[in-house]
Amino acid sequence: MILSSTESSPTPPLCAASYHSLDLGVIGNCAFSALIDKMGCVVWSCLPRFDSDPVFNALIDTSDHAGLWSIKLENYAYSEQFYEPNTAVLRTRLYDTKGQGIEITDFAPRFYSRGQHFRPITIVRRVKPLEGAVRITIQLRPRFNWGRLIPMITQDSQHIRYVGSSQMLRLTTDAPLSYIVSEQKFLLDRKVNFILGSDEVLAKSIENTAHDFEQDTIQYWRMWSSRLAISLEWQDAVIRAAITLKLSLFEDTGAIIAAMTTSIPEAPNSSRNWDYRYCWLRDAFFVVRALNSLSEVSTMEDYLRWLRNIILRSKGGHIKPLYGIGLEESLPESIVQHLSGYRGQTPVRVGNQAYEHFQHDVYGNIILGAAQAFYDRRLIRPAGLFEFKHLEAVGENAYQIYRKPDAGMWELRSRARIHTSSVLMNWAACDRLSKIASTLRLPEREMLWRKRADSIREYLLNNAWNKERGAFAESIGGRDLDASVLLMAEVNIINAQDPRFISTVEALEKSLCDGPYMRRYEAPDDFGKPETAFNICTFWRIDALARIGRRKEARSIFEAMLAARNHLGLLSEDTHPITGEMWGNFPQTYSMVGIINCAMRLSEPWDSVI
Repeated sequence: MILSSTESSPTPPLCAASYHSLDLGVIGNCAFSALIDKMGCVVWSCLPRFDSDPVFNALIDTSDHAGLWSIKLENYAYSEQFYEPNTAVLRTRLYDTKGQGIEITDFAPRFYSRGQHFRPITIVRRVKPLEGAVRITIQLRPRFNWGRLIPMITQDSQHIRYVGSSQMLRLTTDAPLSYIVSEQKFLLDRKVNFILGSDEVLAKSIENTAHDFEQDTIQYWRMWSSRLAISLEWQDAVIRAAITLKLSLFEDTGAIIAAMTTSIPEAPNSSRNWDYRYCWLRDAFFVVRALNSLSEVSTMEDYLRWLRNIILRSKGGHIKPLYGIGLEESLPESIVQHLSGYRGQTPVRVGNQAYEHFQHDVYGNIILGAAQAFYDRRLIRPAGLFEFKHLEAVGENAYQIYRKPDAGMWELRSRARIHTSSVLMNWAACDRLSKIASTLRLPEREMLWRKRADSIREYLLNNAWNKERGAFAESIGGRDLDASVLLMAEVNIINAQDPRFISTVEALEKSLCDGPYMRRYEAPDDFGKPETAFNICTFWRIDALARIGRRKEARSIFEAMLAARNHLGLLSEDTHPITGEMWGNFPQTYSMVGIINCAMRLSEPWDSVI
């Protein structure tokens, strides 16, 4: 029976007051993800993959037609939200004015089945009364074609279909279908289950399927978390960061997205609204390295599958800084004019023009991301001579272009310089190739790459140093300061105790820091001077402080960053230094990487207590 069509006119959203905030939880299964607010409203989910059309888009649409999935409690008073410990299963409890309430359990199924990961494009929601007689309203409003299309709704005995011109979703539920279609308030006197996904018949009953999926998913994540080699201190923060990074993996290809959203502004009214649902080779390297530090190497193995495709396809030529998660080379940027944006702040962008950029640090990031595969005996497919030969082609590019200007790691759109951070990564490419050649017992190749690395190092140390500022500048021969030079100690081009590095840290603190927070750079860019702190830069500062012996300060700033997370332990890209609000795309892998890296560096050792 057809119940409504694309011409329907919905009533206003039920969770309108809550969803324009980054106080969100994330669920996912390494195929897709969904963001859920404090009231249990699904406000963002792209299906069938991270970079698809958002089926739920209320996060960036303030109109009455926004796509969302809310479960509203009558006489709502307050809520609490938490993850089932060490899992990606989210629980939201809503309470009314009498203290009665409901619990919503949200997750995307992920577990082993028949020898492989089972990760269907499915959102499971389970709702149960906690106490008393409560009434709820279900509002399920998927949207297609970036919110332009309201789907046709058809109803059968136990399911509802939402049909678009090229998309279809099926909701299977043991709740009354009539109440869902009409958005009618009804008494919740038992647990009800909702399974939203592809148009497939369940093998078992709705209740049994939802129950088994939940238990198997909890077991999977608890087993995965139990294998992490975590720090003694800040264990919960590290585990949550690790799970979030894992959820950013598109396991089908091995790509790792930078964030799950598009167009959350870096700062209020800044127009710095970008689409981060793609794989930056730079960001992916940092994710892989952070998880490797926890002894979680399977993500690296998946990512190397994706990376090998990029390397082989380049045939020794130019490599872009980012690609689509399905290896797409072209990601043309456009603006979705009809969407009002996060908190009404436009533009909403799809695609990212940075794919056209020349960002020379990419070659170093590729080799750094692959280097461990030549040493780690645990890997199912360790790297050898074949991979080394192809990495040498990447290194050749790094060596040939290290004196040439580029857009830099911050992807400046109207200014090209020989950026220190790019030269640094060109050096890292040659340095690691020399070390890999030594491991493979290739003395001639080892000598060649060592000679090249040494020449780049000399060039950088002599020409990036600005005597007037007492610091390494953001570009060769420049004087402006940039937080990215803090990576010099991290990749070991310079000893952290070198007076020049210590002086650089101090100069950056004077120029770029607002209390505990650190901005990216001081020079205005295409949009003026940055207003918010870039979280990964703050974490780089923490790391640098620890390296130069200011450990107490490093721990204090790290605690400030942990306090800046939302109620579930997640971070976006930026923090406003005055309001403390999160800005930028969410959850940001760079930021979650910083939590892991700093906890591992600053924590007291396990042998201090055992």
